[in-house]
Amino acid sequence: MYCNSTQDREDLFQDIVLQLWRSYPAFRGGAKVTTWMYRVALNTAITRLRKETKAEQFAELGPEAFQVPAVEGGCGEEMAAMYRAIQRLSQVDQALTLLYLEDCSYREMAEVLGISEANVGFKLNRIKAQLRTLISIA
Repeated sequence: MYCNSTQDREDLFQDIVLQLWRSYPAFRGGAKVTTWMYRVALNTAITRLRKETKAEQFAELGPEAFQVPAVEGGCGEEMAAMYRAIQRLSQVDQALTLLYLEDCSYREMAEVLGISEANVGFKLNRIKAQLRTLISIA
């Protein structure tokens, strides 16, 4: 979600792996390893995006950012509309949506994003309402 091209995604992946390697000695085990990895990855992606944004304006995410898998039963267009709506959210809301779609618990989402569980619930409700509006407009 944070890259415009395949090459940018590969570079970001390398940055994330490097940051995980560097950060591992500081991992205290206070959270699950996957939660810690999500947080490092998200922070690395957001930091990289901020640096790029300061250097130059970035283009909209390309269509490959939210590839919609082929789905039998004719709901492919509904999925495409949902992905287009998600693409219009802020980066933080996109990250929270991604964690939600990955079936993370509110607790895990809160740890990854550094917010309270109650705030996760509030934000998710706001995001759901925003997605309903965005889909109905489209």
